[in-house]
Amino acid sequence: MDRSDRILQAFGARVRQARLAKGLTQVQLADLSGLSPTFIVEVERGQRFPSLRNAGRIYEALGYSAENLLLPKAPDTGRQRARRRRG
Repeated sequence: MDRSDRILQAFGARVRQARLAKGLTQVQLADLSGLSPTFIVEVERGQRFPSLRNAGRIYEALGYSAENLLLPKAPDTGRQRARRRRG
């Protein structure tokens, strides 16, 4: 399995985990995202990687910001922690 296959598998697993945590079926997720149930199944199995637009649609249907899908959280620096403590 090469790196792109591992990425597909990991992304699909994250989608499946999030869907199950929300108590949704694949059909419900498809309806909420405006995508086909077959597409959702293939994404969860790691057989298809969605475009950024469709990945965002899936993420938002799961109740997450599409920005969270792509933008990593900045590392917490000591300066940021000090600012929060002060205020």
